[in-house]
Amino acid sequence: MPELPEVETIARGVDQRLRLDRIVDAWFSSHPQPFKTPRTSQAKGLAGRIILGVHRTGKHIVCELGPAAPPNPSATAQPWEGRAAAPSKTKAHAQPDAQWIVHLGMTGRLLVTTPDEPIAAHTHARLSLLSGRELRFVDPRRFGRLEFRELDLRDRGSTGAFHAPGAEPLSIDADEFAALFRGRKLAIKAALLNQTLLAGVGNIYADESLFHAAIRPRRAAGRLTRAELERLRQALRNVLQQAIKLGGSSVSDYVDAGGARGFFQLEHCVYLRTGEPCRRCGTPIRRILLAGRGTHFCPRCQR
Repeated sequence: MPELPEVETIARGVDQRLRLDRIVDAWFSSHPQPFKTPRTSQAKGLAGRIILGVHRTGKHIVCELGPAAPPNPSATAQPWEGRAAAPSKTKAHAQPDAQWIVHLGMTGRLLVTTPDEPIAAHTHARLSLLSGRELRFVDPRRFGRLEFRELDLRDRGSTGAFHAPGAEPLSIDADEFAALFRGRKLAIKAALLNQTLLAGVGNIYADESLFHAAIRPRRAAGRLTRAELERLRQALRNVLQQAIKLGGSSVSDYVDAGGARGFFQLEHCVYLRTGEPCRRCGTPIRRILLAGRGTHFCPRCQR
């Protein structure tokens, strides 16, 4: 499943390519699984809207949308010639009044392409844009989810806006981080994967962060010292930032918004390295099953 660095990489790629572009129309497949909002409602809600920006929230990609343009029967998508986006009078800082929310699930891809590119099997959404490009959602296993939300701008908090349930790992401070695990009996690896505590951390980056913090994954979260928790917070942030810099980890079928693979898998110290020598001490990396997830660690470096 794409985790925080992969989702962040895709969100940045879509934002860079499509900010201030306008959605002409939207097509959705007949499979019901990917749709939290009925596909007919999504198609109607998206048509004509401008993409004000795209960002990550937890493991979700959120497209902030501005008001729809009045219908124009003569308007057609223009051939794409490498432009950043279609011209628009809408300001980038305009307040969004709707959101399109994408969760990639296990195998989802969000790709910016051109209409003449072959349509991959398991394509469940195609958004045609005024610039002539397309935004496609492809998901072979259909565990991903697509949702459309209209926002109530009468409330300054934009009622209905999507928010991740857990804290943001890249910005959480030391006190907040320590408070998340205080008194918890579950293993620290399981706690890191709990999306109501930290939003966006998955199996890869939990394993890698625990290695860099020199903490065994089975240790009870509530028994870690304040110094150990701070070490883990810093390690988690550093690992996530480096993974984003390298475009994420392509250990399965993950690619970014342009179809390129990431490179952070070349930096993995423990994840999927069972039996290989630890990069620090040479001890073979071990794999155990913890909270139903394959978990990798060095039995010497991590205590």
